[in-house]
Amino acid sequence: MNKSSKIYVAGHRGLVGSAILRKLEIEGYENLIVRTSKQLDLRDKQQVDSFFELEKPEFVFLAAAKVGGIVANNEFPADFIRDNLMIQTNVIDASYRNQVEKLLFLGSTCIYPKLAPQPLKEEYLLTGPLEPTNDAYALAKIAGIKMCQSYNKQYGTNYISAMPTNLYGENDNFDLQSSHVMPALIRKFHEAKLSNQSLVEVWGTGTPKREFLYSDDLANACVYLMNHYNDDEIINIGVGEDVSIKELAETVQRVVGFEGELKFDTTKPDGTPRKLVDTTKINQLGWKADVKLEDGISLAYTWFLNNTETLKTV
Repeated sequence: MNKSSKIYVAGHRGLVGSAILRKLEIEGYENLIVRTSKQLDLRDKQQVDSFFELEKPEFVFLAAAKVGGIVANNEFPADFIRDNLMIQTNVIDASYRNQVEKLLFLGSTCIYPKLAPQPLKEEYLLTGPLEPTNDAYALAKIAGIKMCQSYNKQYGTNYISAMPTNLYGENDNFDLQSSHVMPALIRKFHEAKLSNQSLVEVWGTGTPKREFLYSDDLANACVYLMNHYNDDEIINIGVGEDVSIKELAETVQRVVGFEGELKFDTTKPDGTPRKLVDTTKINQLGWKADVKLEDGISLAYTWFLNNTETLKTV
């Protein structure tokens, strides 16, 4: 990409898309295209086709998706598989028909088998059963990967697929019923602190291990890959180390300043026992994550504090 390239960021209001947009603006890219979901419903093929024919973007970051935490994925699998299949199919196909030079498709590490060896290497894709609580979402993302690879094979396109680990940061979803574990913990501890509660309940046993990548680090990686990676195979984006949910909860508790006790609700599902990605491939390309976990949680909590009024109305 050069600074005047026409770049479309799909999903620019979400956690991932907003971070990519910020990164591009900071780097001096001046020809950026965005649309809200009200302006452009990416599930609607006709709307997507009209948009691409009008704007003719040269580069596309496909960060738009229907996302949610373990409970949302488990309770609304039809919504997750339908919406994500429609979004990515419409955008990838319209990109091909309108001569997009390069597209980056963002997947997720939930594409890997539930009991795959750790850390997760890119070649483990489709080598075993998925985690049942989010298999609908995972299958949609796998279809997106295969669609990019198929278009590359048949049409000679340059569509790359990146698999980020668990993400957190600005513009995250802090709804306690549909969010991921990090924003849910930030909000729980904050509200417990305000109301002087003596106890905060955390879902699951606390033993599963997770890796957490700050959204600005992901954005840096995505722009780096768009400029330096042209391989057909998927590539992981992560920090290369993980923590238990118990350790995570204790870190969030410390950052927020909640002085009560922790209790783990073992009736809630744990999900995959461990999900650490192998970052050898992207590290060898010359990229590594910068933001340390506690620093990232502090940044995310500061953003949450500055946006609590907005969040309450969403």
